[in-house]
Amino acid sequence: MPLLGMVDTAIAGHLDASSDSLDYIGAIAVGTMIFNIIYWNFGFLRMGTSGFTAQAYGANDVREQTNILTRACSVALISALLLIVLQKPISVLAASLIEDKNSVMRLALTYFFIRIWAAPATLGMYALKGWFIGMQDSKTPMWISILINILNIGFSLLFVVGYGMDIDGVAWGTVVAQYGGLLTTIALWLKKYGFLKRHINIRQALQWDKLKMFFKVNSDIFLRTICLVLVTSYFTVASSSMPYPTLAVNTILMQLFTLFSYFMDGFAYAAESLCGKFKGAGDYANLRKSVSQLLKWGTGLSMAFVVLYFFGGENILGILTDKQEIIDKSGDHIFWVLLIPVTGFVAFLYDGILIGMTETGIMRNAIFVATALFFVLFFSLKPLLGNDALWIGFITYLSARSILMALLSRRKIFING
Repeated sequence: MPLLGMVDTAIAGHLDASSDSLDYIGAIAVGTMIFNIIYWNFGFLRMGTSGFTAQAYGANDVREQTNILTRACSVALISALLLIVLQKPISVLAASLIEDKNSVMRLALTYFFIRIWAAPATLGMYALKGWFIGMQDSKTPMWISILINILNIGFSLLFVVGYGMDIDGVAWGTVVAQYGGLLTTIALWLKKYGFLKRHINIRQALQWDKLKMFFKVNSDIFLRTICLVLVTSYFTVASSSMPYPTLAVNTILMQLFTLFSYFMDGFAYAAESLCGKFKGAGDYANLRKSVSQLLKWGTGLSMAFVVLYFFGGENILGILTDKQEIIDKSGDHIFWVLLIPVTGFVAFLYDGILIGMTETGIMRNAIFVATALFFVLFFSLKPLLGNDALWIGFITYLSARSILMALLSRRKIFING
């Protein structure tokens, strides 16, 4: 999945831009930030769906499995249509937050007004992907992700290199990839789970008591996601106000965070699936065993990424852009990237564990504290440290989430069970 963002950044990083004309990398960063604010706030469509579905799977409740999918897809479609209708106000709000250096905002809005038409596909896949994971089927989302990446790479290069488009070609490549993924996902659902069609009952799925429970758990996920978006989006906003090329440098470095985060999310998805299934079945022995094994895998992977970034970080940056000035300045801050795997892996894993158990209040409370620490540290240290203050706040944010979720979850997992 991180290839979707990295491909867009890499193509933009090789377009003909200079400090006194256009900043394509910065435009992709801003455009991506806008969609992060939009789509990450709908992350509950995937996360909440996987947790509820996994528990219904553990309880062997076929009818509820189908109702959960119907419920999630209905919310996804309505939400996507609203986003398309409200695209103009969203763009005006975004433009008011970002300084338009080197035509960044103009390019970013070009990207936005094209990619927003993929909203039904993107949110629809959130719901479907969460449902597949809850059904203990992670292979189908994997194949869909591979397909989307291939389509995104192929069509983005076709539009940009083949037809001479620039940032609009990057956006159209993403739109085509998203709808290709959605149509393929629906086809695979019909092939593998078509027998569930007879259980579809929209009236039953949208009963108020079921919707109330759906939104109760998802409200915690929504609040958690608002904080996550607030931190990552402000990271881009703050970078855009700093001297050139800080925005491009931080965008490139954050791609390394994204790459690591998606590797850990793979294990977080496993946590949602397994922990939800074992809670639904009342099997707390295997629940505790799953948590223990996940943490061992997380420790190993985080160390592997530290080694990878230490020895190969500059090579990865060279893939993302051919602008030597950006690569050189990124090297001055790569130390902070080395801390990301160590400080962040526990937070990623416990997100999955708690979502699977539908104990989302713990996740919400931990990120409230972590977000407050990020802003306090950044504004306190910015006059002295500049861009380093931004990274100190971000690393502290990851550390606080990891520590608090591990401590607050102990009673729910190891004592109550």
